[in-house]
Amino acid sequence: MGGSNSKGKGSSPRAMTPVEEVDIAAVRYKSPTLQAPHLTGFTFRAFIWLMESPLLGSLITSVLKSQNNMPQMLQQTVIPERPMYYPEFPPQDPEPGVVLVGEDRHPVERVYEALQCLPSYDPSLRWATEEKPPFLYWKIRDFAHAYRSGITTPSIVAEHVIAGVEEWNNKKPPMPMLIYFNADDLRKQAEDSTKRFEQGNPVSILDGIFIAIKDDIDCFPYPTKGATTFFDQIHTVEKDAVCVARLRKCGVIFIGKANMHELGLGVTGNNPNYGTARNPHSVDRYTGGSSSGPAALVSSGLCSVAIGTDGGGSVRIPSALCGIVGFKTTYGRTDMTGVLCDSGTVEVASPLASSVEDAMLVYSAIAGSRPMDKLTLRPSPLCVPNLLSPDNSNFLGSVKIGKYTEWFHDVSDREISSTCEDALNLLRSTFGCQIEEIILPELEEMRTAHIVSIGSESFCDLNPHYKAGRRTEFTLDTRTSLALFGSFTSTDYVASQSIRRRIMHYHMEAFKKVDVIATPTTGITAPKIPPSALKSGESDYVVSAYLMRFIIAGNLLGLPAISVPVGHDKQGLPIGLQLIGRPWGEASLLRVASAVEELCMKKRNRPSAFYDILKA
Repeated sequence: MGGSNSKGKGSSPRAMTPVEEVDIAAVRYKSPTLQAPHLTGFTFRAFIWLMESPLLGSLITSVLKSQNNMPQMLQQTVIPERPMYYPEFPPQDPEPGVVLVGEDRHPVERVYEALQCLPSYDPSLRWATEEKPPFLYWKIRDFAHAYRSGITTPSIVAEHVIAGVEEWNNKKPPMPMLIYFNADDLRKQAEDSTKRFEQGNPVSILDGIFIAIKDDIDCFPYPTKGATTFFDQIHTVEKDAVCVARLRKCGVIFIGKANMHELGLGVTGNNPNYGTARNPHSVDRYTGGSSSGPAALVSSGLCSVAIGTDGGGSVRIPSALCGIVGFKTTYGRTDMTGVLCDSGTVEVASPLASSVEDAMLVYSAIAGSRPMDKLTLRPSPLCVPNLLSPDNSNFLGSVKIGKYTEWFHDVSDREISSTCEDALNLLRSTFGCQIEEIILPELEEMRTAHIVSIGSESFCDLNPHYKAGRRTEFTLDTRTSLALFGSFTSTDYVASQSIRRRIMHYHMEAFKKVDVIATPTTGITAPKIPPSALKSGESDYVVSAYLMRFIIAGNLLGLPAISVPVGHDKQGLPIGLQLIGRPWGEASLLRVASAVEELCMKKRNRPSAFYDILKA
């Protein structure tokens, strides 16, 4: 453990070396060993009963925490740094080769600016006549071309979407991607869009584009349940969340509310309330969570983009497992008003898309900080990479990519990290990017500080309902999490925020040497769904830890990060490469991600469960 030393006799507490004095070169990577039982079915029910009992509950949680060194890290250690209660970013240099989008402008104008930065659209490449089209997914610009050239209309595509949703729901086993779906409302939105095209005045390139909204984001008039059975009874939706309102101004058609892990408190996507969304690449496996429905919808072809939320990898994990792009923006980059967790310090609403290009277009529509965040976070100007610029290759060539090799390869199967390494080597050989070795200390402390932060924030939000007797209406999985989160003390919370400052220091030091940090997105590919977990859920912290191994800096530190599909394992399951950027460095991330996507395009396969809603 690079940053600590013990002083004096046995009775004195462990003390961390002040962060500026830590010898980073001397740090040795230690693979985390997480200890927790894997529970489903009857044993799961029994465990919850024990955890929630006044006498035994605190004993069980304290044993679990001790097994995972939490008291030692948080309560028995002197941490010299003062707490950082939300991400504080040092001022950043302007990014090279970008176009300012201007966050105070109308979303339609911003999307137009982003569109001008993309390579020109060539219909002949996308509408080939051969049997097998030379691409995986239809993009936003394909729909736009189809509508503008009279190949199809939003109304016709809407019928394909409706048929696709019904087909998925009637499959054996069902693949419930949506929690709320209203075919008549979808037809009405599509009809309005079709009329705009007939009159020759579509609102923007996003007009007529089908987008799903995760069930923890308000989308009027649909209910917001957070995938619970009751939340819509206590939470009334009176208007769109800000990110949804911005998309609506661009003419987007909303498919409905997408399935998710209940209240976002899990990373598999298991949901006994509405059924568990399944992975389109292998229907007996999880999509990853908590944005499970959004990932499944995009991966299966039912929409080009969905909006999810990411507080603990919840956009990037399902994107990696389902073979699509998941783009988590800097904390505070998008106004979170109207999202269930809008008061937290780790979460952002962000796009899941079938391509980097589509993620960039939707990002330019939804981004824009809330007034309060502009004051406290001082965001850098909103911009996108100019991918059309003749200097684009030179910008890519000057990119330095940081890789902490021992951590990078700490995965369940070396195939995952080797596939990610191949993608980095392609970047190096094609553009001349440099790959630099870096060290990131205290990764175990970072994981602990994150679970205490997101756990305390979630528990604070849910505690009134928990105390009001709603406890038994949550799934067993959520109840396990809440029992653990409720055991965190104010000391744990403050210590975690002091650790947050230390971890921010280490990352900012790394960003003095490199522009982007690369890791696999997840430490495993899509895990199998145990049949016993469908009815009552499951608790598997070991699988969760593998899924979350690389994603935490994005949330605890609020850094932007993107997951790009780079290939498949032997079983045909997708593998994602994660790129983590400097604060407010979304444009540079999108540039590198776009290059990775292009270089790895031939290694991507379409999922076995795929629905062609453009039906060319």
